Amino acid sequence: MSSNDPRAAKQTIIPKRRQDLLKWNGWGYKDSKFQFDGHSMCEVTGDRYKISGQKLPLLKDWFIGVIGASMDRKSPAQPELSADQLPKAVINENFLFELKKTNISYSEDAHDRLFRAHGHTMDELFILRYGKFERIPDIVVWPESQEQVEQIVKLASEHDCAIIPYGGGTSVTWALLCPKNETRMIVSLDTCMLNKILWVDEKNLTARIQSGINGQELERQLGEKGYCTGHEPDSMEFSTLGGWVATRASGMKKNQYGNIEDLLVHLTIVTPKGTMSKNCLVPRISNGPDIHHFVLGSEGTLGVIVDATLKIRPLPKCRKYGSVAFPTFDDGIKFMREVARLKCAPASLRLLDNEQFSFGQALKSETSSMLQSFVDGLKKLYITKIKGFDPSQICAATLVFEGDKEDVLAHENKIYSIAKQFGGLPAGEENGEKGYMLTFAIAYLRDLGFDYYVIAESFETSAPWDRVSDLIKNVKKCLERSCKNAGVQYPIYSSARVTQVYDAGACIYFYFAINYYGLSDPVKVYNEIEAAARDEIIASGGSLSHHHGVGKIRRRWMNQTIGEHGIGMIKAVKSYIDPKNVFASGNIIPSENPDENEQSPAQHIKAKL
Repeated sequence: MSSNDPRAAKQTIIPKRRQDLLKWNGWGYKDSKFQFDGHSMCEVTGDRYKISGQKLPLLKDWFIGVIGASMDRKSPAQPELSADQLPKAVINENFLFELKKTNISYSEDAHDRLFRAHGHTMDELFILRYGKFERIPDIVVWPESQEQVEQIVKLASEHDCAIIPYGGGTSVTWALLCPKNETRMIVSLDTCMLNKILWVDEKNLTARIQSGINGQELERQLGEKGYCTGHEPDSMEFSTLGGWVATRASGMKKNQYGNIEDLLVHLTIVTPKGTMSKNCLVPRISNGPDIHHFVLGSEGTLGVIVDATLKIRPLPKCRKYGSVAFPTFDDGIKFMREVARLKCAPASLRLLDNEQFSFGQALKSETSSMLQSFVDGLKKLYITKIKGFDPSQICAATLVFEGDKEDVLAHENKIYSIAKQFGGLPAGEENGEKGYMLTFAIAYLRDLGFDYYVIAESFETSAPWDRVSDLIKNVKKCLERSCKNAGVQYPIYSSARVTQVYDAGACIYFYFAINYYGLSDPVKVYNEIEAAARDEIIASGGSLSHHHGVGKIRRRWMNQTIGEHGIGMIKAVKSYIDPKNVFASGNIIPSENPDENEQSPAQHIKAKL
């Protein structure tokens, strides 16, 4: 991995027993976390990221001043539960007997089962820290080939078991949660051993890749051959190719390389009806409805994606970061719109509002020299005093350019010229690189918040250009109003960024956090507030989701977003391809029980105040 790559610096293979390397009740690697050194300064442990080992002297004041946290009020997580404290496994003896005849690796260990019982929503982590899941998978299996996946699906179908596919576990939609009313044996089919690049076709610039490979390992292996996919979702260290296809994922460099549906040339999926794939590898086909689009976004409800053929590109010869400061967020949105209109977006282009920009300043590391401190002071003086930017309104865009050196330089000049038309000032390559880098470390901050009664979540949407600004304002007002009505006693944090840009609109990504101290039922309150925000998004012209997917957390809105007949089409495909409901996660299609659609799995856990 190149020296300027912002992802985790260490090459790390995720083991089958993931809890040996990764946190069992939080995000990411065990050795990496944000923590306060006594009562003063925050530090980042480990050595995996560029921010690792650094001191963050401003974060404590932000933590206290912006969301009202107190260093004297802590909410520590419970110790890891013992095996006898976890739900007992439901065993289908006939399935297990036949499984033992194969060479397929499996585990009935309680902690292996627990690790695959959840994704990474706030609710799921709240359960891990303060409660207990009512239902978890009963067995974990690790197939290593398409043939072994076919064996597992056949056995589950024959012996009336349920299957929930598991990739990287980064889902933020309750997609991995086991339905509480599922009485059959639940098999967690972990794809991590399906982790090989099967072939690279250098003439057609395609590669066939098994579905369980994670994004970081995929790019590393392709990079050794001089290629890349360019698909970099925030979760790429852990999320997998199969998960990207199953959720219609999008990456930070979508502007140059495309979303997953743009990269996909071919796929293979094992279903209860049999294995399905097209019979040719062609760039486009007109054979009626595209069967790939039944699978894209199917979220594990139809079968197991075992491999996919993706477009690849030669590694870019030049990568440059950049940033632009704008007087106001609306100025920045106008800049983004113009870039989209001219079809000249760099590989990555993200606009942060003032709240996210200010938060980024709080994550600045301890200045290493008096000279650097002096230079930073001059920059701030120039922007605020000489150029007249209001510190409470200023926002920033971060940029990544990739390509040949000459093309990158010309692209930079064009983007900065457009920015100037809307009052934008170049803010430096270092700020752009830091902004991109923090994407991979920011998820660790939520674990720090949990320790101090702060719960946080991200949610996203897409909207037409003429609705972007109003939608953001409406959602922020809705969050403020809902928090006040719910009795939240402390200031809330809500921020937005405009990310992937399109001809007809953009993706909008929100961060929302509250200090729940004083609330007896914080998860219920939080989810009611977020549901109100989702209602506001839809009322303001936004989509249900741009790239996170539906899962079970958003299925209650499916009827109003695609209509009764849209739901009927999805049910018809499901009924044909999986008539016994082997793939029984319950994702996408609304439950007939309204309570199941709306209640959080963590709603029964009360706060310990």
